[in-house]
Amino acid sequence: MAPEHHTLALFCGVLAVLLLATGIGQLIARRTAAGGPNAVVQNLNARINAWWVMVGVLALAFLFGKGGVVVLFGLCAFAALREFITLTPTRRGDHYALALAFFVILPVQFWLVQIEWYGLYAIFIPVYVFLLLPVIAALRGDTSRFMERIAEVQWALMICVYCLSHVPALLTLPIAGYEGRGLLLIAFLVLVVQASDVLQYVWGKLFGRHKVAPALSPSKTWEGLIGGVLSATALGAALWWVTPFAPHEAALLAFVSCLMGFFGGLVMSAIKRDRGVKDWGQSIAGHGGFLDRLDSIVFSAPVFFHLTRYFWTI
Repeated sequence: MAPEHHTLALFCGVLAVLLLATGIGQLIARRTAAGGPNAVVQNLNARINAWWVMVGVLALAFLFGKGGVVVLFGLCAFAALREFITLTPTRRGDHYALALAFFVILPVQFWLVQIEWYGLYAIFIPVYVFLLLPVIAALRGDTSRFMERIAEVQWALMICVYCLSHVPALLTLPIAGYEGRGLLLIAFLVLVVQASDVLQYVWGKLFGRHKVAPALSPSKTWEGLIGGVLSATALGAALWWVTPFAPHEAALLAFVSCLMGFFGGLVMSAIKRDRGVKDWGQSIAGHGGFLDRLDSIVFSAPVFFHLTRYFWTI
């Protein structure tokens, strides 16, 4: 089957699931309407409506090819970085470093991905930027909480920019016999990891009894984690036909990606608790902010990218 046919088949499957979810959500809403507004049902339908928008935006980016995907995730990185920095205490001495982060470092990182300069985009932020930012801050002469402030900006860049840039970087991998299908690799990663998030929530609501880390995220349970990750792993195995992997390889990569996604959500929940907030923002109805939706992707993308690059590239 041609790459474009695989892509069309995959998106048709996603649309079918969204249509089913929309129908179920509307049916539940009508059945509970007599009892007045139901916050849980309203949140469910808001989440479904938001998924329609997110899938539509991703499909639009896919139509424009690699450039469209790089721009989309670059904009997502900008929004995520803004959310992170908004909740991070800063001082006047940080302003130059922050301006550099938003308007130089971020676009350069995604430009390096666009031109496929792996040797530089793989080390640009964790080596050169991490050394440069403390110098800029030090030259401003503000030593109050210096180490804490620099570490926060570095961590923000690592999570929101560097890690997220590994999603469009999947398009740069030279995989024998898989030329021109990098968009499907991105679709595989996003679908499996996001499905794991949803399925963990469903399994947790149905069978959740034992909490994984109640101080960080009271809604995360061992039953939800195990059921969600195994279900998403099965989904990954079923989607092997859109990847360069055999079914058991697709299952293994899906399993690792979902675990990393769970850890990402846990770490980002810890940061939110430290900042005293429930969500990173209110940009996406029913989902919170961009980081609330991307927290699992930012942890899974680099691992998925490097495993694929190490074992499957030419």
